[in-house]
Amino acid sequence: MIAAELLAPTSLVLGWLLYAAGLIWACMRAPWVELFSDTRRQHLLFGAVLAIFLLWLVRRDFDSGLSFHFIGLTAVTLLLDWPLAILAAFIAQLGLTVTGHQQLVALGLNGVLLVLIPVTVTEACAIAVERTQPRNLFVYIFFSGFFAAGLATLICILAGLGILLIDGLYPMPPWLDDFAGYIWLVMFPEAFINGAVVSALVVFYPDWMETFNRSRYLQAPWKDDSNDDM
Repeated sequence: MIAAELLAPTSLVLGWLLYAAGLIWACMRAPWVELFSDTRRQHLLFGAVLAIFLLWLVRRDFDSGLSFHFIGLTAVTLLLDWPLAILAAFIAQLGLTVTGHQQLVALGLNGVLLVLIPVTVTEACAIAVERTQPRNLFVYIFFSGFFAAGLATLICILAGLGILLIDGLYPMPPWLDDFAGYIWLVMFPEAFINGAVVSALVVFYPDWMETFNRSRYLQAPWKDDSNDDM
Protein backbone atom coordinates (compact mmCIF):
# COMPACT_ATOMS: atom_id res chain seq x y z
CA MET A 1 0.00 0.00 0.00
CA ILE A 2 1.32 3.41 -0.98
CA ALA A 3 0.67 6.66 0.88
CA ALA A 4 -0.74 9.64 -1.00
CA GLU A 5 2.30 11.84 -0.35
CA LEU A 6 4.45 9.47 -2.43
CA LEU A 7 2.17 9.74 -5.47
CA ALA A 8 1.81 12.46 -8.05
CA PRO A 9 -1.64 14.02 -8.56
CA THR A 10 -1.81 12.50 -12.03
CA SER A 11 -1.28 9.02 -10.62
CA LEU A 12 -3.93 9.57 -7.96
CA VAL A 13 -6.51 10.75 -10.50
CA LEU A 14 -5.68 8.01 -12.98
CA GLY A 15 -5.87 5.43 -10.22
CA TRP A 16 -9.34 6.56 -9.22
CA LEU A 17 -10.53 6.51 -12.84
CA LEU A 18 -9.26 2.96 -13.42
CA TYR A 19 -10.58 1.70 -10.11
CA ALA A 20 -13.98 3.32 -10.64
CA ALA A 21 -14.21 1.70 -14.06
CA GLY A 22 -13.37 -1.67 -12.52
CA LEU A 23 -15.96 -1.22 -9.77
CA ILE A 24 -18.66 -0.26 -12.26
CA TRP A 25 -17.85 -3.24 -14.46
CA ALA A 26 -17.92 -5.53 -11.42
CA CYS A 27 -21.32 -4.16 -10.38
CA MET A 28 -22.65 -4.77 -13.89
CA ARG A 29 -21.40 -8.36 -13.98
CA ALA A 30 -22.16 -9.36 -10.39
CA PRO A 31 -24.86 -12.04 -9.93
CA TRP A 32 -27.18 -9.88 -7.86
CA VAL A 33 -30.25 -12.10 -8.26
CA GLU A 34 -28.39 -15.19 -7.08
CA LEU A 35 -26.71 -13.22 -4.30
CA PHE A 36 -29.95 -11.86 -2.82
CA SER A 37 -31.73 -15.20 -3.14
CA ASP A 38 -28.95 -17.38 -1.74
CA THR A 39 -28.08 -16.85 1.91
CA ARG A 40 -24.99 -19.03 1.55
CA ARG A 41 -23.51 -16.64 -1.01
CA GLN A 42 -24.31 -13.73 1.25
CA HIS A 43 -22.50 -15.37 4.14
CA LEU A 44 -19.51 -16.16 1.93
CA LEU A 45 -19.40 -12.55 0.71
CA PHE A 46 -19.56 -11.08 4.20
CA GLY A 47 -17.04 -13.62 5.44
CA ALA A 48 -14.68 -12.72 2.60
CA VAL A 49 -15.00 -9.01 3.42
CA LEU A 50 -14.14 -9.68 7.05
CA ALA A 51 -11.24 -11.98 6.12
CA ILE A 52 -9.74 -9.39 3.73
CA PHE A 53 -10.18 -6.62 6.28
CA LEU A 54 -8.46 -8.59 9.03
CA LEU A 55 -5.69 -9.82 6.72
CA TRP A 56 -4.92 -6.29 5.57
CA LEU A 57 -4.81 -5.11 9.17
CA VAL A 58 -1.86 -7.46 9.73
CA ARG A 59 0.65 -5.15 8.12
CA ARG A 60 3.95 -3.37 8.49
CA ASP A 61 3.80 0.38 8.06
CA PHE A 62 7.12 2.01 7.22
CA ASP A 63 8.05 5.60 7.99
CA SER A 64 8.63 6.20 4.29
CA GLY A 65 4.90 5.91 3.57
CA LEU A 66 4.84 2.35 2.27
CA SER A 67 2.94 -0.50 3.89
CA PHE A 68 3.35 -4.23 3.46
CA HIS A 69 0.65 -6.84 3.93
CA PHE A 70 -0.53 -9.98 2.22
CA ILE A 71 -3.23 -9.66 -0.45
CA GLY A 72 -5.25 -12.86 -0.24
CA LEU A 73 -7.48 -12.08 -3.21
CA THR A 74 -6.58 -15.15 -5.25
CA ALA A 75 -8.50 -17.41 -2.88
CA VAL A 76 -11.37 -14.89 -2.67
CA THR A 77 -11.58 -14.66 -6.47
CA LEU A 78 -11.75 -18.43 -6.86
CA LEU A 79 -14.34 -18.57 -4.07
CA LEU A 80 -16.70 -15.77 -5.17
CA ASP A 81 -15.69 -15.19 -8.82
CA TRP A 82 -14.15 -11.92 -9.91
CA PRO A 83 -17.09 -9.43 -9.69
CA LEU A 84 -17.89 -10.18 -6.06
CA ALA A 85 -14.20 -10.44 -5.22
CA ILE A 86 -13.64 -6.87 -6.41
CA LEU A 87 -16.66 -5.60 -4.49
CA ALA A 88 -15.66 -7.49 -1.34
CA ALA A 89 -12.17 -6.00 -1.45
CA PHE A 90 -13.62 -2.52 -2.02
CA ILE A 91 -15.82 -2.84 1.07
CA ALA A 92 -12.79 -3.97 3.05
CA GLN A 93 -10.91 -0.92 1.77
CA LEU A 94 -13.71 1.34 2.96
CA GLY A 95 -13.41 -0.28 6.38
CA LEU A 96 -9.68 0.40 6.43
CA THR A 97 -10.32 4.00 5.41
CA VAL A 98 -12.88 4.51 8.18
CA THR A 99 -10.49 3.06 10.77
CA GLY A 100 -7.67 5.31 9.55
CA HIS A 101 -5.50 2.58 8.04
CA GLN A 102 -5.79 3.87 4.48
CA GLN A 103 -6.01 7.31 2.93
CA LEU A 104 -9.13 8.03 0.93
CA VAL A 105 -7.27 10.03 -1.71
CA ALA A 106 -4.97 7.06 -2.42
CA LEU A 107 -7.70 4.42 -2.27
CA GLY A 108 -8.12 4.39 -6.04
CA LEU A 109 -4.52 3.67 -6.96
CA ASN A 110 -4.12 1.17 -4.14
CA GLY A 111 -7.30 -0.47 -5.36
CA VAL A 112 -5.76 -0.90 -8.79
CA LEU A 113 -2.59 -2.38 -7.33
CA LEU A 114 -4.08 -4.55 -4.59
CA VAL A 115 -7.49 -5.43 -6.03
CA LEU A 116 -7.79 -5.13 -9.80
CA ILE A 117 -4.39 -6.60 -10.64
CA PRO A 118 -4.61 -9.69 -8.35
CA VAL A 119 -8.20 -10.40 -9.36
CA THR A 120 -7.40 -10.01 -13.06
CA VAL A 121 -4.33 -12.26 -12.86
CA THR A 122 -6.24 -14.92 -10.93
CA GLU A 123 -9.16 -14.82 -13.35
CA ALA A 124 -6.81 -15.09 -16.33
CA CYS A 125 -5.08 -18.12 -14.80
CA ALA A 126 -8.42 -19.74 -13.97
CA ILE A 127 -9.67 -19.20 -17.53
CA ALA A 128 -6.46 -20.65 -18.94
CA VAL A 129 -6.82 -23.74 -16.77
CA GLU A 130 -10.48 -24.11 -17.67
CA ARG A 131 -9.74 -23.98 -21.38
CA THR A 132 -7.35 -26.90 -21.10
CA GLN A 133 -10.04 -28.86 -19.20
CA PRO A 134 -7.67 -30.92 -17.05
CA ARG A 135 -9.08 -33.75 -14.94
CA ASN A 136 -6.28 -33.59 -12.40
CA LEU A 137 -7.34 -31.74 -9.24
CA PHE A 138 -3.78 -30.65 -8.50
CA VAL A 139 -3.62 -28.72 -11.79
CA TYR A 140 -6.45 -26.49 -10.60
CA ILE A 141 -4.99 -26.07 -7.11
CA PHE A 142 -1.47 -25.28 -8.31
CA PHE A 143 -2.08 -23.06 -11.34
CA SER A 144 -5.26 -21.32 -10.15
CA GLY A 145 -4.13 -21.09 -6.52
CA PHE A 146 -0.39 -21.19 -5.84
CA PHE A 147 0.88 -19.97 -9.22
CA ALA A 148 -1.78 -17.27 -9.68
CA ALA A 149 -1.13 -15.80 -6.22
CA GLY A 150 2.63 -15.69 -6.76
CA LEU A 151 2.29 -14.15 -10.21
CA ALA A 152 -0.21 -11.57 -8.97
CA THR A 153 2.18 -10.57 -6.19
CA LEU A 154 5.04 -10.16 -8.64
CA ILE A 155 3.00 -7.95 -10.96
CA CYS A 156 1.69 -5.86 -8.04
CA ILE A 157 5.21 -5.24 -6.74
CA LEU A 158 6.60 -4.34 -10.15
CA ALA A 159 3.62 -2.09 -10.94
CA GLY A 160 3.94 -0.28 -7.61
CA LEU A 161 7.67 0.14 -8.06
CA GLY A 162 7.13 1.46 -11.57
CA ILE A 163 4.66 4.06 -10.33
CA LEU A 164 7.08 5.22 -7.64
CA LEU A 165 9.87 5.49 -10.18
CA ILE A 166 7.72 7.47 -12.62
CA ASP A 167 6.37 9.86 -9.98
CA GLY A 168 9.86 10.37 -8.52
CA LEU A 169 8.65 11.37 -5.04
CA TYR A 170 10.00 8.33 -3.24
CA PRO A 171 13.78 8.13 -2.71
CA MET A 172 14.83 4.72 -3.97
CA PRO A 173 17.00 2.72 -1.53
CA PRO A 174 20.61 1.91 -2.47
CA TRP A 175 19.90 -1.84 -2.36
CA LEU A 176 17.50 -1.68 -5.30
CA ASP A 177 19.84 -3.89 -7.34
CA ASP A 178 19.20 -6.70 -4.84
CA PHE A 179 15.44 -6.16 -5.01
CA ALA A 180 14.84 -9.35 -7.00
CA GLY A 181 15.94 -11.44 -4.05
CA TYR A 182 13.38 -9.80 -1.76
CA ILE A 183 10.56 -10.39 -4.24
CA TRP A 184 10.81 -14.14 -3.70
CA LEU A 185 10.44 -13.63 0.05
CA VAL A 186 7.10 -11.95 -0.62
CA MET A 187 5.84 -14.16 -3.44
CA PHE A 188 6.27 -17.50 -1.68
CA PRO A 189 4.22 -16.80 1.49
CA GLU A 190 1.49 -15.13 -0.58
CA ALA A 191 1.34 -18.17 -2.85
CA PHE A 192 1.38 -20.53 0.12
CA ILE A 193 -1.43 -18.76 1.99
CA ASN A 194 -3.74 -18.61 -1.01
CA GLY A 195 -2.85 -22.10 -2.20
CA ALA A 196 -3.47 -23.57 1.24
CA VAL A 197 -6.87 -21.87 1.50
CA VAL A 198 -7.85 -23.01 -2.00
CA SER A 199 -6.74 -26.58 -1.22
CA ALA A 200 -8.80 -26.64 1.98
CA LEU A 201 -11.88 -25.26 0.26
CA VAL A 202 -11.61 -27.72 -2.64
CA VAL A 203 -11.26 -30.67 -0.29
CA PHE A 204 -13.83 -29.77 2.38
CA TYR A 205 -16.23 -27.32 0.71
CA PRO A 206 -16.06 -27.71 -3.09
CA ASP A 207 -19.65 -26.46 -3.45
CA TRP A 208 -18.56 -23.07 -2.18
CA MET A 209 -16.10 -22.52 -5.03
CA GLU A 210 -17.73 -20.62 -7.89
CA THR A 211 -14.83 -21.31 -10.28
CA PHE A 212 -14.43 -25.01 -9.42
CA ASN A 213 -15.82 -27.62 -11.81
CA ARG A 214 -16.81 -30.29 -9.35
CA SER A 215 -18.17 -32.73 -11.94
CA ARG A 216 -14.82 -32.82 -13.74
CA TYR A 217 -12.30 -32.83 -10.92
CA LEU A 218 -14.17 -34.96 -8.38
CA GLN A 219 -15.83 -37.53 -10.63
CA ALA A 220 -14.97 -41.20 -10.25
CA PRO A 221 -12.01 -42.32 -12.36
CA TRP A 222 -12.90 -43.92 -15.68
CA LYS A 223 -12.70 -47.71 -15.75
CA ASP A 224 -12.59 -49.94 -18.77
CA ASP A 225 -15.01 -52.80 -18.03
CA SER A 226 -13.93 -54.71 -21.12
CA ASN A 227 -10.69 -55.74 -19.40
CA ASP A 228 -12.67 -57.32 -16.57
CA ASP A 229 -14.37 -59.74 -18.96
CA MET A 230 -11.09 -61.18 -20.18
